[in-house]
Amino acid sequence: MAAERTAAQLIEKHRPTLDKALEAIRTRAYWSPHPEHPKAYGESAAPDGLAAFEALRGTRFALDQPGTDDWTGEEVSPYGPELGITYPHPDVSVLLPTMQAAIPEWRDAGPEARAAVCLEILARISARTHEFAQAVMHTSGQAFMMAFQAGGPHAQDRGLEAVAYAYEEQTRTPQKAAWSKPQGKRDPLELTKTFRAVPRGVALMIGCNTFPTWNGYPGLFASLATGNPVLVKPHPRAVLPLALTVQVAREVLAEAGLPANLVCLAVDKPGEGLAKTLAVRPEVRIIDYTGSTAFGDWLETHARQAQVYTEKAGVNTVVIESTDHYKGMLSNLAFSLSLYSGQMCTTPQNLLIPRDGIDTDAGPKSYDEVVSDLAGAISGLLGDDARANALLGAIVNPQVKARIGEASGLGEVALASREVTNPEFPGATVRTPVIVKLDGAKPDSEAAYLSECFGPVAFAVAVGSAADAVALLRRTIREKGAMTVGAYTTSAEVERQVEEVCLEECAQLSLNLTGGVYVNQTAAFSDFHGSGGNPAANAALCDGAFVANRFRTVEVRREA
Repeated sequence: MAAERTAAQLIEKHRPTLDKALEAIRTRAYWSPHPEHPKAYGESAAPDGLAAFEALRGTRFALDQPGTDDWTGEEVSPYGPELGITYPHPDVSVLLPTMQAAIPEWRDAGPEARAAVCLEILARISARTHEFAQAVMHTSGQAFMMAFQAGGPHAQDRGLEAVAYAYEEQTRTPQKAAWSKPQGKRDPLELTKTFRAVPRGVALMIGCNTFPTWNGYPGLFASLATGNPVLVKPHPRAVLPLALTVQVAREVLAEAGLPANLVCLAVDKPGEGLAKTLAVRPEVRIIDYTGSTAFGDWLETHARQAQVYTEKAGVNTVVIESTDHYKGMLSNLAFSLSLYSGQMCTTPQNLLIPRDGIDTDAGPKSYDEVVSDLAGAISGLLGDDARANALLGAIVNPQVKARIGEASGLGEVALASREVTNPEFPGATVRTPVIVKLDGAKPDSEAAYLSECFGPVAFAVAVGSAADAVALLRRTIREKGAMTVGAYTTSAEVERQVEEVCLEECAQLSLNLTGGVYVNQTAAFSDFHGSGGNPAANAALCDGAFVANRFRTVEVRREA
């Protein structure tokens, strides 16, 4: 009874927020319950959050979850300092059955109670946004403001969005129905029918290094809200933000009189490859993954017992055919290419520009002029080191740094990458973007522009015409996938052709962005992140398809 009273209290507390989220996903209008500005959390929130983060360093992160057989941790901030935190290492043969045993009670709680519990988890995470921002910053290399917004309120929005979709899909069918079939002169056939959402089983959420909360929360909360226990397996270099998430979730579940083991943490030892072991366990029935194409393909091939949702690599393309706001286009692209050192799955890589140039409001511009002016816009944006550090953050791993040098050898360098010093964190590796010119007509250039080069690398690809650009766009999406597509054109026909390609190849398109909205940013409740319809990802964050296959509806019929 205590659990029921607590669930009822949480429903009363969070039902207004859930209703607003449901309205938002139907209207696609702007809405967010989570403030974006750091000062909105109170005057002491920033120092308190930093102090809480610092207090975690060098400690053992205890969770009191079953099956702990050792402790492990190897996080080093991209800004230099070692975190020195150790986390419980699981004996999966103990942990997974315990999580599985928690399913009946969570299933029987019902969709509304599950949604309310999820919203309480998100509310408590929101109250600790400054602490989470520090954790995200020092595991992903994002600059503080991006870590605060993307790792905090924007991630929380995505989690809430997933809960709203989960609730809507589970309640689409009524819980009970009276069925009566007329039989002419005979009495009708009458049945009572009940319908219940039944979870698939344990869900495995495999986190990524660059956006541990933003990419992790949709799958985590979609699975939890549909009745599935969630085992969180973070990237070894970005454990802390998700460990904090698990800690909060377990506290809320326990206070609600529900099994805390509905949410657990699995951190692997160096070189262990725990994700592969977990992915094929029979208890694991759902997998959410963000990361490399190679491992995403492995999961889709080998985790046959599970429903697998993957966001993998793609080659994002911008077609530049013409513009009526040349300065705004350059400014917008410069920001898009610079933000977080291009370490976003939505950052543009290939800029397709006609070899004969483009028409603009500033007069005709040759291919060389467009590339040179874009290089100048980036240099101007990042000319001040303080602003550069605030936009670029830090390079997340040595592989990204290596790609910058490798890209410079692929063609003529229009903008060389420079090293930026971060006076607050001298150990940080900070690099500005590199732009390399490539000829789209030369076969030896294909290997470069048809491969993802994750990081601050852009290829200015010269093409014969707008038609050639559209054809290359189609080929790129079809063969390599794309999380985002951009286009600049004043031609209604070119716009129609680009839109048709994106419709046919299932890619999200942004047209003629010249202001404060960028191709690599998406808003929860309104924008879809990925489509699930091209090789870059087999799911979208979020839509009905992302949640509906995480549960099944079981019917029980009785004679009336």
